Amino acid sequence: MKKILFIISLLFSQNIFSQKVVFIIADGIPADVLENTATPNINSIASAGTYIRAHVGGDKGSYAQTPTISAVGYNSLLTGTWVNKHNVWDNDIKAPNYHYPTIFKLFKDQYPDKKIAVYSSWLDNRTKLVGDGLMATGNLKVDLHADGFELDTVNFPHDKLSSYMHLIDETVIDAAANSIKTEAPDLSWIYLEYTDDMGHRYGDSPQLTDAVIKMDKQVGKIWDAIHFRQTKFKEKWLIILTTDHGRDERNGRNHGGQSFRQRSTWIVSNAKFNNYAKLDYPGIVDIMPTVANYLNIKIQDPVDKEIDGISLTGKISIAQPELNIFQNKLDLSWQVLDTTGNVKIWLTTTNTVKEGGKDNYLLIKELPITAQHATIDITAYPSDFYKVVIEGKYNTVNKWYLKDKSK
Repeated sequence: MKKILFIISLLFSQNIFSQKVVFIIADGIPADVLENTATPNINSIASAGTYIRAHVGGDKGSYAQTPTISAVGYNSLLTGTWVNKHNVWDNDIKAPNYHYPTIFKLFKDQYPDKKIAVYSSWLDNRTKLVGDGLMATGNLKVDLHADGFELDTVNFPHDKLSSYMHLIDETVIDAAANSIKTEAPDLSWIYLEYTDDMGHRYGDSPQLTDAVIKMDKQVGKIWDAIHFRQTKFKEKWLIILTTDHGRDERNGRNHGGQSFRQRSTWIVSNAKFNNYAKLDYPGIVDIMPTVANYLNIKIQDPVDKEIDGISLTGKISIAQPELNIFQNKLDLSWQVLDTTGNVKIWLTTTNTVKEGGKDNYLLIKELPITAQHATIDITAYPSDFYKVVIEGKYNTVNKWYLKDKSK
């Protein structure tokens, strides 16, 4: 019997470790542009799994409102949090808060012998956002990388039409496809920039459409490499493709604000998404917990209480938390996606996680998940700041309250 259990355990372990993930960020493509462009390779991925519209920009008008800017969006994906936590406000990447770890850090902490990879035109993606070799990330090591090509003006002379950026993306994609075929890193990030350059230069235009078509062909090389690994080595691969922001309504050249189109993005995957993904526009922050779920990463306290995203695969208990405070009462609501079990409501008035600490949460109430609402007296916990975590059987969600001192 012990021998049988050992064999089952071994097979299960091998199954987990044969699962690999690659996610691609194709810069600056609003959902309407992708949907109105011929993209046979992306369509092939969607046919195997799912295409959904999504959003960036955090919760508009709230403490979590997040600039619709490139590096900000990348880090929202990597950490599963909005800018009020990860602290990357623009492309300067001045002071990322590494106390909110990236998916790479979480993966390496749990599976130190597994390989991570970054393929990107932009060196900062690896050195600043992922934090390769930084003391603040525990000297996290990116095992494989091909990046920094934007600094190579000899092989990629910078022309006024930005054609060099397409050549860089071609170099990045070829390196990534070859690496996937020959080395099969367990978790990879591919970043493609040319589409955003064309958007900034020409706005909504034939040039942007052509850039999206070129990007689709590049994605096809990765899709082919994944099929090669799946066929030859019987590995299981998850591919997720998204963008980091949309474009402005006026002419499609700009972004950074909170208009509908600037927030409008999309997610494509070969995975079949769950009911949460179909509920409303999911966020870019949902990709990180989706990858963690697929790679069997156990996200521990206090990080689990800080993640703003919800997995797009697997069972989900609750979503869309809403929080209001009036007359020393906390009024809380949530959307029920699975009626199994109870929810636990946790409360803290501190935010020491951002400094590397751990908040002392109090269990305030436990009630059936189907209640969907709770009103809690907080007279005993006077504060201008509250963090609330609602814990269901399959996931947790969090919400903050910051007192508006102008009122």
